[in-house]
Amino acid sequence: MSIILISDIFGLTPALLKLKDELAATTIVDPYQGEYMDFDTEAEAYACFTSTVGLDSYVTAIGKVLASLDSKVTLIGFSVGAAAIWRLSVNNENNNIKQAFCFYGSQIRNFSKIEPCFEIHLVFPKTESHFDVWALNNTLAKKPNVFTSQVEYLHGFMNYYSDNFNQVGYNKYLAKLRSFTVE
Repeated sequence: MSIILISDIFGLTPALLKLKDELAATTIVDPYQGEYMDFDTEAEAYACFTSTVGLDSYVTAIGKVLASLDSKVTLIGFSVGAAAIWRLSVNNENNNIKQAFCFYGSQIRNFSKIEPCFEIHLVFPKTESHFDVWALNNTLAKKPNVFTSQVEYLHGFMNYYSDNFNQVGYNKYLAKLRSFTVE
């Protein structure tokens, strides 16, 4: 079984490459086709993502990668990458997705009617400014194949380049990911 990381709006970064190595992941899918964007701020990354890629295009690109696979995979997504995985969870045609871990996918709130076809673990942050995290967490936790948690950290806690990066949270969830992704 292989692990595929699905990046957030920052795309490919040295920190994501480090996480790839720490988890022995095989692939990183990012919105910018592997081009380093080197954003100075989250606002800059968000503006670039929304003006040049968008969630729908990102979902399509990830879907193409998944369609080309012939072995079981675990998906790990962050922010917009988590939302893209959630959107793709309605279908597992090749039956090649074993499970997914989705960190702080705030856009999931706009697609809460989805019923995932594979096991999906949603890790929500302590708070979000645009919606009630607790309410969304409780709604989604009732769905088959969905496991949710709301953590004490903020959106971006797993991303070294985020203002909300939290080393303690990163270490804790890195250990959890390792325990869930061993073959």
